[in-house]
Amino acid sequence: MSNEAPIQALINVMAALRDPETGCPWDKEQDFATIAPYTIEEAYEVRAAIAAGDPAQLQDELGDLLFQVVYHAQMAAERGWFSFDDVAAGITAKMIRRHPHVFGEEASRSAAAQTAAWESQKEAERASVAQHGALDGVATALPALKRAQKLTSRAARVKFDWPDANAVLEKLDEEIAELKAELAEAKPARIADELGDLLFVLVNLARKLGQDAEACLEGANEKFIRRFSRVETLLAQSGKTPRDSTLEEMERFWVTAKQEGL
Repeated sequence: MSNEAPIQALINVMAALRDPETGCPWDKEQDFATIAPYTIEEAYEVRAAIAAGDPAQLQDELGDLLFQVVYHAQMAAERGWFSFDDVAAGITAKMIRRHPHVFGEEASRSAAAQTAAWESQKEAERASVAQHGALDGVATALPALKRAQKLTSRAARVKFDWPDANAVLEKLDEEIAELKAELAEAKPARIADELGDLLFVLVNLARKLGQDAEACLEGANEKFIRRFSRVETLLAQSGKTPRDSTLEEMERFWVTAKQEGL
């Protein structure tokens, strides 16, 4: 096994784990649906490693993500659908097709021109598999914020969009007013509907401002963790915990955390 190319060794390990007779009981029981959540989780772990700036961690997490690809390819091969080599060959052909300025005769492009050409190529590919709608092909499994941003970006390409961020802010005020009206009725389904509309408009605002909504929210999450952890530390220094503190005390320490730049 030591003389095998690393990718082939990994493919063989996966095949052994799925062997009907001698494989791992847990691995043999899995299918595409049960493995999918792990695939998504590993992609997020890669992002976390990148944010941490840790090359060793990134290498490890990329390996975990690659294993997920091999896992799905193995299950597909067992059904006679396709193999890992088919997956690799397919993505290689696609990248060559989408970069004629690198692999063909077309003139070199700027990054902006390449982005436009990339989207045109993807539209042509979707049309070839009968995906003609502007929103066709946006993955349903994406996180909701990212999916909303992709959906609205697609709509914007066919001119279904607000003219600028100020127009989105006006729509945001409208949605907040509608949510307030529903709060008076206290009907959970209607409140959920209006909250969804509000979040959707916020995603549009992020897009119009050139921001990634998912990344913005992740940044807010991390900032909340830093500040609340500081609140807990300051409370502990006075012999308290959040459970036996007042909201006013915690708010005071929250302001301190903000002033400290957390």
